[in-house]
Amino acid sequence: MEHHPVSLDTTTQPTADRPATSLAELREQLTLEEKVSLLVGAGLWSTTAIGRIGLRAMYVSDGPAGVRGVSEDGSETSASFPAPSALAATWDVDLADEVGALFASEARRHGVDLVLAPQVNLQRTPVGGRHFECYSEDPVLTGDIAVHVVRAAQDRGVGMCVKHFVANDSETQRTSYLAKVDERTLREVYLAPFERLVHDAQAWSVMGAYSGIDDGTTAAPALEHRPLLTGVLKEEWGFDGVVVSDWVATKSVTGAVDGGMDLQMPGPDGPWGDGLLAAVLAGEVDEAAIDEKVDRMLLMAARVGALAGQDGAGEQRDQVFAVDVADVLRRLVGRSMVVLRDERGTLPLIEKVERVALVGPNAVAPFVQGGGSAYVRPDRSSTPADALREAFGAEVSVHAGAVSRMLPPQLDLAGRCRTPDGRPGALVEVLDAAGDVVESHVMTAWNGWFREPAPQAATLRIRATVALEEPGEHEVGVGTVGFHRITVGGEVLSSAEHLVGAEVILDSSVNAPTPVVLKVRVDEPTTIDIDATVQAVHPVGYASFARAELVHRTPGTSPDELLAAAVEAAAAADLAVVVVGTNEEIESEGYDRTSLALPGTQDELVRAVLAANPNTVVVVNAGAPVLLPWLDEAPCVVWGWLGGQEWPEALGDVLVGRTEPSGRLPWTLPADEADVPVPDAIPVDGVVDYHEGVHVGYRSWLRLDRTPAAPFGHGLGWTTWEHDEASAQREADGSVVVTATVRNTGRRAGREVVQVYVEPPEDSPAGERPVRWLGAFAVVHAEPGTRTTIPVRVDARAFRTWDTERSGWVTPPGTYRIRVGRSSGDLRQTVEVELQDSVATRPDS
Repeated sequence: MEHHPVSLDTTTQPTADRPATSLAELREQLTLEEKVSLLVGAGLWSTTAIGRIGLRAMYVSDGPAGVRGVSEDGSETSASFPAPSALAATWDVDLADEVGALFASEARRHGVDLVLAPQVNLQRTPVGGRHFECYSEDPVLTGDIAVHVVRAAQDRGVGMCVKHFVANDSETQRTSYLAKVDERTLREVYLAPFERLVHDAQAWSVMGAYSGIDDGTTAAPALEHRPLLTGVLKEEWGFDGVVVSDWVATKSVTGAVDGGMDLQMPGPDGPWGDGLLAAVLAGEVDEAAIDEKVDRMLLMAARVGALAGQDGAGEQRDQVFAVDVADVLRRLVGRSMVVLRDERGTLPLIEKVERVALVGPNAVAPFVQGGGSAYVRPDRSSTPADALREAFGAEVSVHAGAVSRMLPPQLDLAGRCRTPDGRPGALVEVLDAAGDVVESHVMTAWNGWFREPAPQAATLRIRATVALEEPGEHEVGVGTVGFHRITVGGEVLSSAEHLVGAEVILDSSVNAPTPVVLKVRVDEPTTIDIDATVQAVHPVGYASFARAELVHRTPGTSPDELLAAAVEAAAAADLAVVVVGTNEEIESEGYDRTSLALPGTQDELVRAVLAANPNTVVVVNAGAPVLLPWLDEAPCVVWGWLGGQEWPEALGDVLVGRTEPSGRLPWTLPADEADVPVPDAIPVDGVVDYHEGVHVGYRSWLRLDRTPAAPFGHGLGWTTWEHDEASAQREADGSVVVTATVRNTGRRAGREVVQVYVEPPEDSPAGERPVRWLGAFAVVHAEPGTRTTIPVRVDARAFRTWDTERSGWVTPPGTYRIRVGRSSGDLRQTVEVELQDSVATRPDS
């Protein structure tokens, strides 16, 4: 494996009043109190500054799909990236380099030193709420893409924090469950991307998970699992960076110290903020353990340039802004799109069209980024209608055609509500424990959160008179958490006497509290009163808040009427583009999905439009797999991902032929929910059992001999390919170089992803090793009719397996079949290599 050593002078440069100082000497200048303070966040997004040694605060920011920034009010805008799965769908490490450079540019723009990304957990189950934040269900594809992202960002002086260590692959009870994963599965599958990022990218930081691990010998929270966090990550792999807690994930003082955590976030309170110094003074924690963690923090500071006199690491640090943000994002999302089906060679649409019917809920309101910590406030937004008008130069009509959202939208406070004294908006009163008003506000806009009420706040009371003007059935409701009493129209809709705890900030009910809704039939204009008293929450490590979703849905066009209008438009158009998909009710941090079906009446819409106009392209705007029961009926289907701020324009580029949709699926697309090998990740007695072992994702599909709608690696692009021949050559280091020749047999230049899979010797015990697994891949670009030969190196570690008895890696002897093709299910060439037996190698060799 290629190793890229960090080029870093850990001696500060001399200044007029400060001689050159090593990091160890800096640490020796610190008091015990100062050293402890360095290991606890100074706030939500910053570390502690110690000016007398020239150390400024370091700033961190969420970043799986952009760099959010560090403002508390959420006013910062950022470049909104496509979801990470979209990058993995390109299978292009060069493009991953560009994304890493973009992360660095955005981080520097926002004053961020450390980006909390990438997430290299695996897509073990398609219902995982953060599925879209992960790269792939395969550890090799995940590792290759992530290494290039991290290396490119850190080469520009911005740290990346790889998360979440380890086996934190679902959201249900995520703060408490234990992932039961055997040692071999951990080594071969779930630890593999992290190992690559330590060895190949020298990641500067790793984030410990909320959940815990039971590896068969030790069962503990991830941040207290010494055998993995200290034994494997730090000692065996030689990780020299900072282990950061996930936010409010620290559960103890001594357990987390001994486990290997280095920095508790956020701060300044929490277990370490309140108790670490006392534990050292009481002799419960050795000061030498504190010193080791401080050394890591100072090294991080030197790397990101947070120490006076230290320029920081990164050979391209001075070129951090040399990136065209819009161009990278637009090319990325266009190339990531996957052509699932194109029976008539529809793409690209080069014939002139006069009228385009753009239909579907996600055509009206595209879902461009998932919910939770991946969300950023985009620098810009646009509509698919405007983008397609520009791309086609045609008349574009827009019709929702179906209902996809289950919950009513936010209540319009400014336009529809009045306070009790008649002013526009809602009256929000902050009450103390005695019920006295300590703050009063008139709110004309509401995003569901009231931030930082007075410290003595116990509850918020929200009052508004809502105008119901349109005839028909209105829906009015409020959703909240913890203690509350909600009255709408004089009817008590909901009440609860319990108070939520400080950890509630991490609970799914906070991220998406389900509103309780009152349906009101209106024949003529009237009003209805909302009176909601809700709990004020004061979580450890976060700003205080109160949570209340105020929602209202006006009488609208029925689903039948929506469908009829869309079908009529499609029938009259030269081209119908149907955009269906998910939304933030479905794909978000904080909760897992309960179904893989497209929400609402979208399947009915697709079938009706297909019947009305055979010249139809269906675009799926989703991050994680959904069922497409009409897939075999549609002439052309494109998986469009959650594409970030440039998604509409990129869609136009793909449809008219400016950009080839050359993506390949980084996960398996099911045809039937009953076939999914891991249909959920619901803990049983607090444990999520990784029962499938090393057979994750497509490996389980192959083992169980089940047929998906589209296999891992599938994608058609807009040209056709033949794989003419392949050969293999063993190298001295145990790797195998596969030389593959492919030919573009279509009419357009295009990209092919040459995928190389490994199959074990035939005498391998049944089920012990996967049927086949990804060994390596490479992207080829070729003109029409051109034959291209490319070497693809399969690392020696692709053949090895973990021997639990000997605690080391072994390569079982025998004849391995190397399969070369277009997906895990479309294999075009086979070569064989004979490998000799190997002795167990040490884990760190």
